[in-house]
Amino acid sequence: MQTYLVGGAVRDKLLGRPGADRDYVVVGATPEEMARLGFRPVGRDFPVFLHPETREEYALARTERKSGRGYHGFVFSTDPAVTLEQDLARRDLTINAMAEDDEGDLIDPFGGARDIEARLLRHVSPAFAEDPVRVLRVARFAARYAPLGFRVADETLALMKRMVDDGEVAHLVAERVWAETQKALAEPKPSAFVATLRACGALRILFPEVDALYGVPQRADFHPEIDTGVHVELVLDMAARLAPGDDVVGFAALTHDLGKALTPADVLPRHIGHERAGVEPLRGLASRLRVPAEHLAIAEIVCRFHLDMHRAFELRPDTLLGILERMDAFRRPERLDRILLACEADKRGRKGAAESAYPQRDYVSAAHAAAAAVDARPFVEQGLNGVAVGEAMRKARTQAIAKVRAQLDDQNAARTR
Repeated sequence: MQTYLVGGAVRDKLLGRPGADRDYVVVGATPEEMARLGFRPVGRDFPVFLHPETREEYALARTERKSGRGYHGFVFSTDPAVTLEQDLARRDLTINAMAEDDEGDLIDPFGGARDIEARLLRHVSPAFAEDPVRVLRVARFAARYAPLGFRVADETLALMKRMVDDGEVAHLVAERVWAETQKALAEPKPSAFVATLRACGALRILFPEVDALYGVPQRADFHPEIDTGVHVELVLDMAARLAPGDDVVGFAALTHDLGKALTPADVLPRHIGHERAGVEPLRGLASRLRVPAEHLAIAEIVCRFHLDMHRAFELRPDTLLGILERMDAFRRPERLDRILLACEADKRGRKGAAESAYPQRDYVSAAHAAAAAVDARPFVEQGLNGVAVGEAMRKARTQAIAKVRAQLDDQNAARTR
């Protein structure tokens, strides 16, 4: 029985990055032997165990054979005779197919260290094509490592295209698509996830609402990048910069402009009412992929109101109050920061605008805080009740927002003197 550190921990050690979870492969053991040593079984599809003290995962070395379509179409073998190299051969990318023995020596039968030096995401073997989840995983790793200069190897991208053409990607279950997407949206460059899926043809299968945005023009005076799909990529990366690791903001960034794909051709490059038009495709995408309710709720608010947030300084105090009410910002104030971050990402996610200011976020936050501080009790103590209390509170909240705006105007005037 021999134990090896494998996968992400080995890869990230070579990259000089903070350590990933430490996973181990055990060669030459049976489930019964592992149980006798105190390991607790947790694997459903194949034998995986938790170490009795460290709680780290130990999996029996295994091979796999394709037996049907999709992610679950595999037969696994964990015979004690399975070697470490056979186990590594079933992995997706060479940079994930390395191991380290007890002495700290690297075992790298497929050139993972070489591909790290070359900054390549390259598949281990033709068996890559047997698992459609790997298309998503490669795209997710592209989102993680693109800032380090990594790209998908040409031969791997060609294989991914064949997998799409063969229909394998269409058999992915919603939960797997969303799980990989959610992780990708939390990576440093989520645009690489979208771009990689588009390059291999998977975007039109898995995210047709997003794929439809490419080639749709926008007004150059507002969007120097012109192409809506390119704009979404810029917004995704700006969201990752403003809210690192926040996949909720990332999902709102991904879906905020879906309505632009529905703009009639004779109206282009204007997109009148695209905010409202985008809600239906957003809900369809979220339903199909079983996106969590909170992701959808915030994305829908951003879709509906991002233009209102951009023109916040142009709105009357009572109009801004009404929008905050429609956004449910007083019952769910914890959402507002994410909403405004996604809106800022939209405004700065444009060619040449990455370093521009977005004072609207501070203004709307301050206006909301001032309005939320209005208390109903004084009005009740005055003898008001029911609708009258609500009307009095709205008036007081409007006045509070107006005061915030006046203070900002005074500050701006003082700075320009």
